[in-house]
Amino acid sequence: MSSFYLTTPIYYASGEPHLGHAYTTILADVIARYRRRAGQDVLFLTGTDEHGQKIQEAAAEQGMSPLELCDLMAGRFEEAWEDLGISHDRFIRTTEAEHRAVVMALLERLKDNGHIYEAEYAGWYSVGQERYFTEKEIGPDRVDPIAGGPVQRIREKNYFFRMSHFQERLVRHIEENPEWIVPATRRNEVLGFLAQPLADLSISRPRARIHWGIPLPWDDAQVCYVWVDALTNYVTASGAIDPGAPQEERGFGDLRPSRWPADVHLMGKDILTTHAVYWPTLLMGADLPLPRRILAHGWWVVGDTKMSKSLGNVVDPLDLRERFGTGAVRWYLMREMATGQDASYTPDRFLTRYDELSNILGNLAHRTLSMVKRYRGGVVPDAPSDGLAAETGKALAAYRESLEGYRLHEGFAAAMNLARGANGFVEAKEPWALARDPEGGNELDRTLATLVRTLAILAAMFEPVTPNKAHKLATRLGLDSVPLFPELDALEVGGRPVTVGSPLFPRVDPE
Repeated sequence: MSSFYLTTPIYYASGEPHLGHAYTTILADVIARYRRRAGQDVLFLTGTDEHGQKIQEAAAEQGMSPLELCDLMAGRFEEAWEDLGISHDRFIRTTEAEHRAVVMALLERLKDNGHIYEAEYAGWYSVGQERYFTEKEIGPDRVDPIAGGPVQRIREKNYFFRMSHFQERLVRHIEENPEWIVPATRRNEVLGFLAQPLADLSISRPRARIHWGIPLPWDDAQVCYVWVDALTNYVTASGAIDPGAPQEERGFGDLRPSRWPADVHLMGKDILTTHAVYWPTLLMGADLPLPRRILAHGWWVVGDTKMSKSLGNVVDPLDLRERFGTGAVRWYLMREMATGQDASYTPDRFLTRYDELSNILGNLAHRTLSMVKRYRGGVVPDAPSDGLAAETGKALAAYRESLEGYRLHEGFAAAMNLARGANGFVEAKEPWALARDPEGGNELDRTLATLVRTLAILAAMFEPVTPNKAHKLATRLGLDSVPLFPELDALEVGGRPVTVGSPLFPRVDPE
């Protein structure tokens, strides 16, 4: 069985989960579930980023210690992911002892390799982004270019990583591996960034200013820059570095058995530079392989404005879930955003996508199961079930090609089109007329068996995005579980008892 290692960014533990967090994590969950359904052994990692100045200041404002705030917010994220059906295998926190030890081992490796030096730094610093920006980036208004927050001029002693040393090697890697950063627009952005000389990276902050962080192993008056700390979580969870082993046995270079490198790093486009420039150069400096792919998605916007807590335009996914169900929220997010592009949230579009689930897939399931009960006593006829074979084969091929190419919106469009085609098959065959025809029994059997088999395939196609509803549908079809994709060719539906049940996606009042 092949393995697949997938990561989300770890979310900063200073605010509540919102739709942006939910989209990234649900997108990763859908990919992970698809890969499991395809027969792969998946490690799906998410978690919380718990060090840095923002945490330190937010905790002080709330009269807590930084760790108390992190414990609270990590719990909120875990609860949200449970409510939204996230099937992560590991929830990492950067305050874990294991992670702290791996970060220190990585820093030691970089220093031993001659890639760390000490210098004074002066620049424009954004507390909100926990990073420095150039004069060009902050513009005449002197605000951070990501969220528009304030910046401050800071001069201090830092340790630096010789990031510039790896610029040509990184550019060569991107050019030789055109699918390393997807979509192509993001790849071009990174190459554009790398067309200018790459500065070295400040990897520490004075402990006198920021005490909430991992101390440098050779200078405890400095703490590790929060982005270096956070990015290292991907290696920590993989098991690639054993910080308790002697330096030569820790896993650098010839890796000890582990999940590294990651197959996919998934994140929003606003943190692409840190993942596609900072992180790979740090890995090069530590003699570790690069991740196999970086997938940067777009933003959810309201009107023309990015959804942002600071702007007060955040949509709470848990509010939507309470009204419409988890499956509806997940379906909307995956169906509405073309992976890599921005998408606009509107209540009308949400209702349109919900109606799609209710009127096409839900209606197909309810009418098929009702007809099996009415015409065949609730048992699927043991008859050929190939009435939609060509349509099903075409839909499955398009679905799998799209999901493996990270065009999830296209894949789920193919799944819904199959459900739409199956409803058309019902109208064309008119099972109610066949049931009245004394000579229509065999054709009715083939029609019902075809519809049940199609529903079983649709359960497999929808499971990554609406897992609870897909499992409920499979149970109603008399299956023990949702079939895996390798099992579909041999799937037999004849003789299975079915259950009608209530509508999978009940109609809702648009108000």
